[in-house]
Amino acid sequence: MSLEQEIKKARKEIVSDGYEMSLGEIMNLYRDDELRINPEFQRLFRWDTTRKTRFIESILLSIPIPPIFVFQDDDGNWELIDGLQRLSTVLEFAGELKGPDGKKVEASTLEGTKFLPNLADKRWQVWKDGDMSIDKSMQMQIKRSRIRVEILLKESDENAKYELFQRLNTGGAQLSPQEVRNCVAVMINPELYKLFQKLSESDNFSKTVNQTENALEKQSGVELVLRFFAFKHHPYKKGLDVHEYLDEALIEISKSENIDWEEEEVFFNKTFNLLNEALGDSAFKRWDGKNFGGKFLMSLYETVAFGVSQNLLEIESKGKTKQKDFVVTRAKALWDDPIFEKNSGAGIRGTTRLAKLLPMAKGFFKP
Repeated sequence: MSLEQEIKKARKEIVSDGYEMSLGEIMNLYRDDELRINPEFQRLFRWDTTRKTRFIESILLSIPIPPIFVFQDDDGNWELIDGLQRLSTVLEFAGELKGPDGKKVEASTLEGTKFLPNLADKRWQVWKDGDMSIDKSMQMQIKRSRIRVEILLKESDENAKYELFQRLNTGGAQLSPQEVRNCVAVMINPELYKLFQKLSESDNFSKTVNQTENALEKQSGVELVLRFFAFKHHPYKKGLDVHEYLDEALIEISKSENIDWEEEEVFFNKTFNLLNEALGDSAFKRWDGKNFGGKFLMSLYETVAFGVSQNLLEIESKGKTKQKDFVVTRAKALWDDPIFEKNSGAGIRGTTRLAKLLPMAKGFFKP
């Protein structure tokens, strides 16, 4: 298939429409449950008061608002795909935003700004002494402000909304690639998302990967859990960008009806229980010939976790002491392996690393 044919085929998979609406109309749709914001997404509503204020200020100053993207289901209802921060800011300020429990969250109070210092302490509605609300004309200005709504129609390929969500949210300052994937997981299989969160917080896993607070904030633990299952159930295709591979793997395994996730949870826990007992927080750190040390290395995680998991039953048959000794011995020997040495260092592209180390790991940790 030529590049031109690929473009034509991909275009046919996405059917879209779009038009401008007032924010007042958007509020009404949300109030009537005809526009849905997935409750799990609200965990990612992270704008602070300053950013919320600046956005409301922009509306009052008639600065154009970027479009929002929605997916239209079979009943004609809309599901928000992109625009969470902006739309939630307006809904929260107007006292319409509902929390995960279905109850309305407390309305925002604004700060003063350079151009509108009198926004300080203002709310949408009258409160306390009755002198701190914006007036009716300002409320109407906000409601009448227009925003373009881009609509992904139900005739689109079923994976199109996940792809669109990833494209729109990847590369921004607010969400890491894995946080974007978390939202996609919630769209497809909320229970699997909860399982990945649970496994990322499990004791043995947490001790072996030993992630920093900043990394955990960006959901690195959940990404490592995803990598573990992606390698097992969605073999890496040589040359595919690593993040595109993880995006693709997440959609595939989230929708699969052939994976027993109760068994997978047991399998995962057994793997990291063994790694923790054998190596502890050194499981994915460099061996210098005398000691394990340094920082967490992704190349080690991919090789050791995958290699051990692929041979877990055979390793377990050795007995408790011998299986731990085996894992320690192979983890040390890894640093003398020419394939690992050549493809694990800084500067090696992730695509090359996965293509070379995953096949090697399976044989390397075979008893």
